[in-house]
Amino acid sequence: MLLYYPIRLLRHVSPRLLWKAAWLWVRPSLITLRAYRKRLEKGQLFPPFWFLSLTDACNLRCRGCWVDYPGPPRILPLDTVTRIIDSGKRRGCRFFTLLGGEPLLYPDLWRIPERHRDCYFQVITNGLFLDDDAVRRIRDLGNVTILVSLDGGEADNDARRGEGVFAQVVEGMRRLRRAGILFGVATTVTAGNCEEVLGDAYVRFICRLGAAYLWYYGYRPVGPDAAPELALSAAMFGGFRKRLLELRRRHPIVIIDTYWDAEGKAICPAALGLGFHIGPSGGVEPCPPLSYAADFIEPNSDVFATVNESRFLRDFQQFASQKTRGCVILERPGELADFLESSQGRDTSGRDLVCELRASRACPSHSTPESEIPEDSRIYRYLKRRLFFGLAAYG
Repeated sequence: MLLYYPIRLLRHVSPRLLWKAAWLWVRPSLITLRAYRKRLEKGQLFPPFWFLSLTDACNLRCRGCWVDYPGPPRILPLDTVTRIIDSGKRRGCRFFTLLGGEPLLYPDLWRIPERHRDCYFQVITNGLFLDDDAVRRIRDLGNVTILVSLDGGEADNDARRGEGVFAQVVEGMRRLRRAGILFGVATTVTAGNCEEVLGDAYVRFICRLGAAYLWYYGYRPVGPDAAPELALSAAMFGGFRKRLLELRRRHPIVIIDTYWDAEGKAICPAALGLGFHIGPSGGVEPCPPLSYAADFIEPNSDVFATVNESRFLRDFQQFASQKTRGCVILERPGELADFLESSQGRDTSGRDLVCELRASRACPSHSTPESEIPEDSRIYRYLKRRLFFGLAAYG
């Protein structure tokens, strides 16, 4: 069904914005990964992709969310964001993911893509601030793709995100479609919604909304309202993988995961150094749900040196790789707590991450025998090895 995908794009997305995405997102990815491989050969640590949490301010309190700072909301200063991006550009990085909290609450959000017109930005949002003004600005900029969080139909989505959220999010996506903007949907798969969100009817619904891509995540029970009952079982993760392959064959939409490589083997992007996270504290963290850092981007610090010389990040990579190919947060929360406590890092969550991890029960992750199914589509095998989240870095 991907043969029909170009037709859908041409029907729903502005030709100017398609060209921008191809020129600023797809084309530079190959250059980004070549530069990353050269750094690996030199023993350097600096990922090809970055997650930047601009603020921990948010208008929602979703179950299982790790962003729940108890004090006044923090923001990552615009000058710091600029220095991070400039450092990335000097090393071939051109794609940056902006998230929160809720990034549309960040006062200088649109100044970032405006300052860096040679880069492409993905903004992950809960979708409640996609009013006419925001949509107009996104269209005018041209170097932004919006990834809207939606966790199923109205009942399932609103049970996790709040009453009335589904209707507002859908209306926001309709505005994006009317404006011809390239956007995607981020869906978290839980024990409660897996049958629905991995079904054909849901994917058809996402296609009708005009989304160009659908990005699936597996639920991780973290944060003050962890809701461990929503975590997937090993059988559910195996079913998740099988359904992805089936949905990819049947629907004209790009379906993304960052859990399995082209051979179906589990991967952890942070353990492989494919992507790190910088939170509102300026701390350089392994991944967004793991709010712990030993190294911080200070006003006069060298971003590359801060990352490359990080003992904490290198030790985390070794620790995670030795424990599992999957998610160490899910599979080994107690051992992860021990690692963090013995490290030189500090908690950046504003809560007590080590205590939360110790209170967690171990859960299966995507590293299961049932999930090791190779991609059966030549197109997706190519995409996995070339584009999807830099999987070409090892594929």
